Amino acid sequence: MPDETDIAAIRKGIEAYEAARASTLRQVRWRTPLFVGLVLVAVALIAWLFNKVADPNEQWFSTPHVFLYIIGFVTAILLYFRAIRPATRLQQSFRETLMPIIFGFIGDMRYQHDVTPNSFDRLPRETVGGASMSRFDDIISGRYDGFAFELYEADLWDGASTKTKATTFKGVIVAFEAIEPFPGILVATRRTNAVMGFFRGMFASKMQDLSSGVPELDAAYEFRTDNVEAARPLVMGRLAQALKWLGETWPDDPARVALNGGDGFLLLPQAKNFFELPEISVPLDYTRHVAPMISDMGAMLATAALVRKIGGRDAAG
Repeated sequence: MPDETDIAAIRKGIEAYEAARASTLRQVRWRTPLFVGLVLVAVALIAWLFNKVADPNEQWFSTPHVFLYIIGFVTAILLYFRAIRPATRLQQSFRETLMPIIFGFIGDMRYQHDVTPNSFDRLPRETVGGASMSRFDDIISGRYDGFAFELYEADLWDGASTKTKATTFKGVIVAFEAIEPFPGILVATRRTNAVMGFFRGMFASKMQDLSSGVPELDAAYEFRTDNVEAARPLVMGRLAQALKWLGETWPDDPARVALNGGDGFLLLPQAKNFFELPEISVPLDYTRHVAPMISDMGAMLATAALVRKIGGRDAAG
């Protein structure tokens, strides 16, 4: 966790951001009414000109008027987002500058945004219900407690459009370097209904079901693997213990775990944006906004470090 020197550097970065925030806020405040106001004036003027040739009973409501209002509305929305663009750019540039300072306790820390994480292709799709679409927000990678990791906010779903969107996972994924490579794939994911399980079994015959022997876990989780012999002692031992502990610390939606060779994955379902900054109109405060980020990051990495011991030998565990 950050020491006093790190905290001083973070506060200095916040001071620089606050100076830029005040300037950008003033800029946005005059840009927004100017851009939108010009559209409204133009629409009103053109509508008045249409009235000169429109039927007296259709003034302000003729077909050309309606098309004009629609075009004006769309243009106003586009110009509004253009007007607030300096605020969006400032927040993102601040994240890219200050994130390495905030999370300075992470070795070889690297921050990315809105790209596909390197480890995502190695995540067993059984863990996330075979999601076909994905979107990623903040991505942080580095070394913690002696192991390499990649942590990212993910929104995964099935369906090409918002009307058919079926979310399969939304939250934080922590990919970490396993203590001992697992000879195959092992996933512990939330239990689906019988119909979903039937069709999944038809198209994923290589994966077999296991039981942990713990009724409450077997009711909440499905354990699937392509190496039953290697997976059984883990499912009935350390993995079951870890999931019971995760059930106490992450009670809302069951956390998920996956092992794939030398990679381990901890999936923490959560709608919260862990690394969200306040609106530009709100002054940034270390205690209210930054310290909770550091606390959340430390908690998630510490949890991943404990889950990582599932695949270790007895001496390592």
